[in-house]
Amino acid sequence: MFLTFDDGPTPKITPWTLDVLKQYGAKATFFCIGENVQKNPEIFQNTLDQGHSIGNHSFNHPNGRKTKTQDYLENVKQAQEIINSQLQQSTLNNQQPTINTLYRPPYGQITKKQGRELLKLGYKIIMWSVLAIDWSSNTTKEKSLKNVIRNAKNGSIVVFHDSEKASENMQYALPKVLDYFSKKGYTFKSLNPEVLATTQILG
Repeated sequence: MFLTFDDGPTPKITPWTLDVLKQYGAKATFFCIGENVQKNPEIFQNTLDQGHSIGNHSFNHPNGRKTKTQDYLENVKQAQEIINSQLQQSTLNNQQPTINTLYRPPYGQITKKQGRELLKLGYKIIMWSVLAIDWSSNTTKEKSLKNVIRNAKNGSIVVFHDSEKASENMQYALPKVLDYFSKKGYTFKSLNPEVLATTQILG
């Protein structure tokens, strides 16, 4: 199973998320907002240090269907430059971070043209198969948990958010999801080129 986290890194939520994942020996993929990486480089570095994968989630979360293609591409490139700068710093420090060109469009909203252009630039666009819906004020923490428990299965890409907006629901659901599926023998992997090439992924 592939747990993914959008919208971080954030000071109040991402470190907690990393600690919980570590308790279960789980690896995940963090789709980061470039602006947040810029603000919180130490948290981003800690995510790398713990062996998780990194994806691009744009610089400041534009809706693709409401943004001109060139502006959208520039937004993604701006985020990638910030992410790459941090990854290069890790390499200089003799670390071996997992370098990906994974991209998840904010809100899941992207035009066909934007998608084609990103594929030409070498990005792999990663959507999902299960949403925790942890960000919604209309979703209770119990409903967030049920959304994942009922729908996730082998190969699922599950979306949580390491943001303050989603914190109440996510912090309730994530440990229970990890516990439930761990007891059923599941493992939690990060998305990387090797996994994408060799594993059946539902997303």
